[in-house]
Amino acid sequence: MKDHFEKRANGWDQETRRTNGAKKIADAIFEKIKLTSKMEVLDFGVGTGLLGFEIAKKVQQVYGVDTSQNMLEKLKAKNTPELNIQTYCQDIVKEPLKRKFDGLVSSMTLHHVQNLKLFFSIIYKNLNDEGFIAIADLEKEDGSFHSDNVGVFHFGFDEKKLSEIVTNAGFTHVKFENINNISKPHKKFGIFLLTAKKTS
Repeated sequence: MKDHFEKRANGWDQETRRTNGAKKIADAIFEKIKLTSKMEVLDFGVGTGLLGFEIAKKVQQVYGVDTSQNMLEKLKAKNTPELNIQTYCQDIVKEPLKRKFDGLVSSMTLHHVQNLKLFFSIIYKNLNDEGFIAIADLEKEDGSFHSDNVGVFHFGFDEKKLSEIVTNAGFTHVKFENINNISKPHKKFGIFLLTAKKTS
């Protein structure tokens, strides 16, 4: 399994835009989803835990999954007895997790997932009834957000098309909302939060 983030892991947390962006995503999730201290939540594409540690403050346990061992090593170094994330290093589309969660959060990882229909049908099965998803990623863009598009399968997402895939996977209460804009020298890029529920 190729680790596209192997070399980037060391400096990942040092970019203010990235840490601030994760905080904005966390705040948007807190606004939309009622998190409780009994919940077990999966952070898909957890990376170094920038979003996951914010979520961990509100729930019983966060589990982080990522395909980059190096990113997960950086995360583990930040774990404390009071605040920790348990990790899985695997591609859950090819090798689904064999357990259920009360919710799934994700920050800027969906554009790395090639087969969206398969992904959403798999995570639907990984959620308890009344479980939620809260996924943040790029609004539709022209491919210039990344300087290198290796491992990028989608240049952002169209609200209508993505909402349709999520609905077809069985989710209800699908909502799509702009929560942030990232300014780069050449352009501004919108960030959305997609939320939905698994209702029995």
